[in-house]
Amino acid sequence: MATLTVLKFETADGAAKALDVIKDLSKQKLINLHDAAIVTWPEGKKKPKTEQLHDLKGAGALSGAFWGMLFGLIFFVPIIGLAVGAAIGALTGSMTDIGIDDEFIRTIRSKVTEGTSALFLMTSDAVEDRVLEAMKQLNFELIASNMSKAEEEKLRAAFAEE
Repeated sequence: MATLTVLKFETADGAAKALDVIKDLSKQKLINLHDAAIVTWPEGKKKPKTEQLHDLKGAGALSGAFWGMLFGLIFFVPIIGLAVGAAIGALTGSMTDIGIDDEFIRTIRSKVTEGTSALFLMTSDAVEDRVLEAMKQLNFELIASNMSKAEEEKLRAAFAEE
């Protein structure tokens, strides 16, 4: 089963740096990277910039439409208005099955703000200890995941040791 994970970084370039680490781990066969997307929100900008990783192919890769709808729900629906928001809300019911619900959207929206960035990952088959070791060099907050509670607590504990 693929895991959707969202990591927040306190800098606008943190997510891009983390994606480089994940890509390297993927080349080493230490994690299976199905797809990824980055949200960058530089200081002084009114809205974030989103970018999907385009060089991945296969059954696990998500479509641009998925990422577009997700980022629209998180960052742009409050701007669009309630009427359109209600219509889009009806479309999101199927996203609940993969852990994307109103709480997920509210959490991301409240934490990814101007001056920060976020990395959205769809992964599987991680060699956990090796991935955790490689990611320790990065300063991030795990803000959302569809991992089991035990897996999520293990990840949070690994990065709270410092």
